[in-house]
Amino acid sequence: MRWGLTIPLEGIPLSAHGEILREAEAKGYTDFWSAEVDGLDAFVPLAVAAAHTRQSYLGTAIANIYIRGPALLAMSAAALEEAAPGRFILGLGVSTRVIVERWNGTRLDKPMARLRETVHLIRSVLQGERANSELLGVQGFRLSRRLAQAPPIYIAALREEMLRLAGEVADGVIINWLSPQDVPRVVAVAREGAKRAGKDPQSLQVACRIFVLPPLPDEALRAIGKRVAAAYLTAPVYAQFHSWLGRGAAIKPMLEAWQAGDRKGALELIPDSLLEELFVFGSPKECLDKVEAYCRNGVTIPILYLTAVGQTPQEQGAMALRMLRELARS
Repeated sequence: MRWGLTIPLEGIPLSAHGEILREAEAKGYTDFWSAEVDGLDAFVPLAVAAAHTRQSYLGTAIANIYIRGPALLAMSAAALEEAAPGRFILGLGVSTRVIVERWNGTRLDKPMARLRETVHLIRSVLQGERANSELLGVQGFRLSRRLAQAPPIYIAALREEMLRLAGEVADGVIINWLSPQDVPRVVAVAREGAKRAGKDPQSLQVACRIFVLPPLPDEALRAIGKRVAAAYLTAPVYAQFHSWLGRGAAIKPMLEAWQAGDRKGALELIPDSLLEELFVFGSPKECLDKVEAYCRNGVTIPILYLTAVGQTPQEQGAMALRMLRELARS
């Protein structure tokens, strides 16, 4: 059974991750996956992990297809495949309008067509072919270095169209911010896409980022959970995702308050039941049991995101290490 961790850990500088990564691998973590929002990029933390691990898988969850050109994405993937042969996974996604347009000055348009074309082009380039794409504006790009093997490509997806696309054209799907009970519905759609493409649906890998709350008193824990929940659910793509999953009525009061400018009131309107569904928290055994529930329902690669907190980076890092050790499977 695979057991993944999101890196880098909060509160700990990347320069201090070498020893931590070696410890985590020794304790049974099989995967290290990066993220890319407003902290560090998706590739450099994995380069560090490649230098300090020997057998763990390393994946981007996700690299954004709008803020890098397809040739640069292919070169970054090739570099990590060389650094960690047979261990790298290129996870791609379209991200959100705020990240793409407001933070990076690029227009988010034609996401389905662009992602499909990006996967096709990068896969052909990583296999040593010369690529052209009118949609992506690429003419005659080819890698000058040849890889022994091309890394697998996964697609991040929330709702039906993107889930089907992931099943159709990718080696795996990356899902995020859902409960164990939601997993069968989401995975079924992705596997349907694989079946339509003539692939074995059961061969599709399912990576899932799972949010673990820190070991704190209940009131503090729920306050942290509500802040994280608000950050996700107020993004239109996630609000639509949870409406599709059947939580539209539960999140409507919170969204209305948020849109009216009442941020404090919006946090109070997030129901406790939502936190209990979407987060992992409690004793180490309770946390492990819930992560394993995700796996029983169709996740093949659980990726823990440790929401460590503290008054200082040192306190935050200490909590992250404590959580890492308590949730190891060795």
